[in-house]
Amino acid sequence: MSRKLCLAQDPQADALLSGDNFALLTGMLLDQQFPMEHAFRGPQKLADRMGGFDIRRIAEADPEEFEELGATPPAIHRYGRSMARRVRELARQIVEQYDGKVENIWIMGDPDGKEVLKRLKALPGFGDQKARIFLALLGKQLGVEPKGWREAAGAYGEQGSHRSVADVRDAESLSQVREFKKQAKAAAKKG
Repeated sequence: MSRKLCLAQDPQADALLSGDNFALLTGMLLDQQFPMEHAFRGPQKLADRMGGFDIRRIAEADPEEFEELGATPPAIHRYGRSMARRVRELARQIVEQYDGKVENIWIMGDPDGKEVLKRLKALPGFGDQKARIFLALLGKQLGVEPKGWREAAGAYGEQGSHRSVADVRDAESLSQVREFKKQAKAAAKKG
C-alpha cells in the first residue's frame, strides 16, 4: 500500500515516516513534551547520522554512542539522550517480540483492535493515550483497520475529529489539532 504522511511537515522526514513503520513508531514515541512536527522529524535526524534508518542497527547500537546521536544538535528531542535510550529500547523490543517488523503488532495472529491496543501499550514509552492515538493513526491514515479499532482508539478514532496526530494530513489540519488541544487545556484549567 502506498501512503503519504504529512506529520513532520518536511518532505524528506515525511517520506521516511511513510515508508518505514519503525520510523513512524519512533516519531510517535518522541511525540511528548515537544512540538509534534519536530518529534516526527527525529527519525530522519537519526537516519542522517546513521547513514540510514535500520531497526536492527538501532537495537544493536552501543548505548552511549546512540545516545550521543540523539543528543547531537539539532537533537531528536529536548531530552535527546533519554529519548534515544527509549528509541533503542523500542527497537530491541520490536526485534525480540515481533521479528523486527513493526507491522507484526497489527498482523500477527489477526488481532482485533483491543489486542492491537494492548500490544501498543506494552511498548516502551507507550502509555494508554499514546497507544490509542497510534491505533487511530493506523486506522485513519494507513488503512490498518482491525475489527473494533475505532472503539479501542476511543475519541481519537472518531471520524472528522481533529484531536491528535492521527488527524494531521497537512498544515491546515495541524493547525486544527493545535487549536483543539489549546481549547482542551483551557477547559481543563477552568474545570
